[in-house]
Amino acid sequence: MANRISIFFLTLSSLALAMPATSTTLNGAVESDGMPLTDVVVTVTSTSKESVSLQTKTKPVTMTLDQKSKEFIPHVLPVKTGTEVFFPNSDNIQHHVYSFSSTKRFEIKLYKGTPNKPIVFNQPGIAALGCNIHDWMLGYVFITDTPYFTKTDNTGHWFIDMPDGDYQISLWHPNAKNPDALPNEKLHVPSIQPLHHDIALKSIRPSGKPPATLQMQGYHDGF
Repeated sequence: MANRISIFFLTLSSLALAMPATSTTLNGAVESDGMPLTDVVVTVTSTSKESVSLQTKTKPVTMTLDQKSKEFIPHVLPVKTGTEVFFPNSDNIQHHVYSFSSTKRFEIKLYKGTPNKPIVFNQPGIAALGCNIHDWMLGYVFITDTPYFTKTDNTGHWFIDMPDGDYQISLWHPNAKNPDALPNEKLHVPSIQPLHHDIALKSIRPSGKPPATLQMQGYHDGF
């Protein structure tokens, strides 16, 4: 009888461990001067020691950051630490991609198509990207340790599916006027939703897109 009771409780314990934790779709919106703000990176980091241990074990997935019409697409790419990123060139001309950022220094010299090897972003931080041939090309890879991250869409909205618990939420945008004043606050999930934030931007903001004159004239092979 005692053995049966032990097996019964062991089975219940196993089922409890197998059952997924209660989860919530955290969501919000970001604006600047009353207008939706795209490309805002939202990271949500657990403040629980157990959750932190679990989130560091989450494996990153391979990502792609393309080059189309002489732009980096997407302009901002958030990834988890350790992510492999391929940099295909979908234009019919050569590009020369580089980053001199301390977070990740690399260079892919003049090429077309897709390089055989990806770039591994193995430490958290921000890597600014450029092209030696087209000075206006600008992109960013945002690397984070937490698996709970996303960025705002064209309507300024964002969504993250995550377990309930205590977290720290942080926002980042490449053109923030005061990076030190960006939202960075504690919250409990599930929380009052949706969340809303406002970010002030610099007056001069490089877009990473070709100059307007080139866009009006159209693109020419070899340029």
